[in-house]
Amino acid sequence: RPEELLEQLYGRLAAGMLGAFHHTLQPEPPGRHHNASCPAGARPGGDKRFRLPVNLRSASPWAYRISYDPTRYPKYIPEAYCLCKGCLMGIFGEENFHFRSTPVYMPTVILRRTSSCAGGRYVYTEDYVTIPVGCTCVPEQEKEAEDVNSSIDKQEMKLLVNQNKPSSE
Repeated sequence: RPEELLEQLYGRLAAGMLGAFHHTLQPEPPGRHHNASCPAGARPGGDKRFRLPVNLRSASPWAYRISYDPTRYPKYIPEAYCLCKGCLMGIFGEENFHFRSTPVYMPTVILRRTSSCAGGRYVYTEDYVTIPVGCTCVPEQEKEAEDVNSSIDKQEMKLLVNQNKPSSE
């Protein structure tokens, strides 16, 4: 298909998707281990006139970043990423590390431009990709849950052991 037709067909779709996600777009956290934007402990009050989008009210909140690839249609795709490592539990939304926020993926079809040309126009092929569309909570494995706070736990154990040691040692 001519590239101009693809631009018209998928350009509208991409513009519609970007418009639908504009209120939830946030910059991606600087590092995977840094949760600067995790809203732990910040559950909104009872003001019913203002409701946050579902992705920010979730026990596993997420935001979106825009993925751009000039060789695919649509060129712009919103992708979800989890804001917290754990899940927000309890009435105040404290982060609980016995659960893990994990992305939910959806398979989707895109058109990928190939290196071939036909009649002076690019040739496209269908490509199946998985896109993260949100986040959910899953129970943490026993060992992984212990590792999350392992440095804190080890420090506490050292203090307890040192306090209980006889003074002759």
